Amino acid sequence: LMVVVLFFTLSCAEQKSDKIAAVVDRSTMPRLHALDITTVISDSGITRYRISAPQWDIYDKASAPYWEFPVGIHFERFDENLKIDANIHSKYARFNENEQVWELRGNVRMTNISGELFETEHLFWNQREERVYSDTIVKITQTKRIINAFGFESNQQMTKYLFKETRGVFPIEDK
Repeated sequence: LMVVVLFFTLSCAEQKSDKIAAVVDRSTMPRLHALDITTVISDSGITRYRISAPQWDIYDKASAPYWEFPVGIHFERFDENLKIDANIHSKYARFNENEQVWELRGNVRMTNISGELFETEHLFWNQREERVYSDTIVKITQTKRIINAFGFESNQQMTKYLFKETRGVFPIEDK
């Protein structure tokens, strides 16, 4: 009888439920947190870009709303035959929605439509101004030469660029 009464008493005892803390500051919490994403962007029904990232967070309530790709991002641009003609890869990316500026950091590698490879550690892409720029060391590998510079500016297609403080080896023909 004692065992039954003890069992009944313990089973009917009030259990405390776990409570989670309320969200105090919504600006530090992402509205969207997605893992292993791949998305395509089309224009007039034609696929133009593909974006892949291991993680994508959107902070829409921050004072300056932004998207963050803390584990890196990969962009690919397609020509009219759906062949990749340019790409960008980095270990970290952040997109400021208000300013329309991308910041890419960590082993940033870009290949333009001419096949030139741009490598740097820090790069900005201002979509409003259609301008790409960096204030760090940049290495550009072309078919016949390698250029090293400390900073550069370019159009967003990476076809017209201006280097600052350049160094490199340029082959010349003996005549």
